Amino acid sequence: MNWLLILPVLIPLLTAVSAFLSRRSIRAQHWLNVLGALGVLITAALLLFDVSGGDIRVMHLGGWKAPFGIVLVADVLSALMLLLSSLLGLAVALYSIASVDASHKRYGYVPLFQVLLMGVNGAFLTGDMFNLYVWFEVMLIASFVLMVLGGKKAQLVGAVKYVTINLLASMLFLIGAGVLYGKTGTLNFADLAVILMQNPEPELANTTAILFLVAFGIKAAVFPFFFWLPDSYHVPSAAVTAIFSGLLTKVGVYAMMRTFTLIFVYDASFTQPLFLVLASLTMITGVIGAVAQGEMKRLLSFHIVSQIGYALMGLGIFTQLAFSGAIYFTIHVAIAKAALFLVAGYVAATQGTTELKRLGGMLRQSPLLAVLFLIAALSLAGLPPFSGFFAKFALVKAGLEASRYAIVAVALTVGVLTLFSMTKMWNEIFWKDAPQSGAARRIPQLSRGSMMSYVLPMLLLVGITVVMGLAAEPVLQLTGRAAEQLLQPSQYINAVLGGLP
Repeated sequence: MNWLLILPVLIPLLTAVSAFLSRRSIRAQHWLNVLGALGVLITAALLLFDVSGGDIRVMHLGGWKAPFGIVLVADVLSALMLLLSSLLGLAVALYSIASVDASHKRYGYVPLFQVLLMGVNGAFLTGDMFNLYVWFEVMLIASFVLMVLGGKKAQLVGAVKYVTINLLASMLFLIGAGVLYGKTGTLNFADLAVILMQNPEPELANTTAILFLVAFGIKAAVFPFFFWLPDSYHVPSAAVTAIFSGLLTKVGVYAMMRTFTLIFVYDASFTQPLFLVLASLTMITGVIGAVAQGEMKRLLSFHIVSQIGYALMGLGIFTQLAFSGAIYFTIHVAIAKAALFLVAGYVAATQGTTELKRLGGMLRQSPLLAVLFLIAALSLAGLPPFSGFFAKFALVKAGLEASRYAIVAVALTVGVLTLFSMTKMWNEIFWKDAPQSGAARRIPQLSRGSMMSYVLPMLLLVGITVVMGLAAEPVLQLTGRAAEQLLQPSQYINAVLGGLP
């Protein structure tokens, strides 16, 4: 089944080329976008089924064995993240049919969207540091152009902030990779793990660990590097923001999980407390920023920041239950947050604004939308029986078992504030009476086809959130296997290198 490893990269690439050649036909681009995302989803599901028992699949491109050649690796964590990427890709591809302007599609929206998915999938599958850098740059280029499509002033301002800080992250990433290569002569993850295991150099390990922590922390919007995200993510179209919120920061989280369990494991007494401090500050600053907002997409953007802290919490506690909870949480929050951004896009399309004070009365106008928003919001806040509750429960339990009481207290407090901000938003949009004048009174009529394009992706994502909550035990068993593989790196090393030297 190793041939499955190349398809999540190859299918989006071929789809992007086909969509570019068909750019004059909007209908053809719609079909290509959806079919390409569906193809990756089927591939990801097959790959997850193949590795779910604990196997690790490796593909040596060009026949060059690791550590000399390019290698693609899929374990349970990689396959889960691929499935997440493909689910969000399919949902946003469907949503884009009605929500993205035809002019944007003529200027390359679909090819750029598929290139972004290719970069994300490549980052989840790569087995070496240099190609991880390459896939990060592919994502950066595609996401920058997607962000500026439309050419509005706010988009350009947000995109400049976005690309500037991410170029800094790329520079730090490249410096760290250069230091590692200069000292070890390799950039293959498994080979680096073996060399640093056999010849531990504390100065090298800690210095490069900090470089990569800052680089990945910027990508994941970790405190204090989060300021670019709320200023950037609220300006593009809802479809673009949904895919950004669901995937881009999660690639940074994935990179930290991979490298700080495989490569930078020499001085855990240094890195683990650091992760706990960063997790606490990220959660607190993100949720306080969200509570203070009065605009829907900006409020949700701050919540992206606060929720990243929970994933870092798992890295700081560093137990199997903590990693299992962190992986479950990462999947859950990507789906729930993307669903909320899709709701925000529908609100903007039908009400002409996402300013909370100018909204109201949508419970009567769109009761289904109110229910979908409420389920996603309560899941994000961590209320039972939704997926967010079980994700946070696993992390809190892991924190208590490890006697990390401070981070547990922060996580619970942030959960309460998240619930407060979600309740405030639901009340402003759906419960209170509609304003008597202003843009919120203007309710454009969408065609039936456009309505389906808006509603079906929301139903898909919210339905997954509900299923993840109702089937929390098997999902946690799967994330537990992923956590076990992370904490036993010898299995990964043996799969890639064919055995320890």
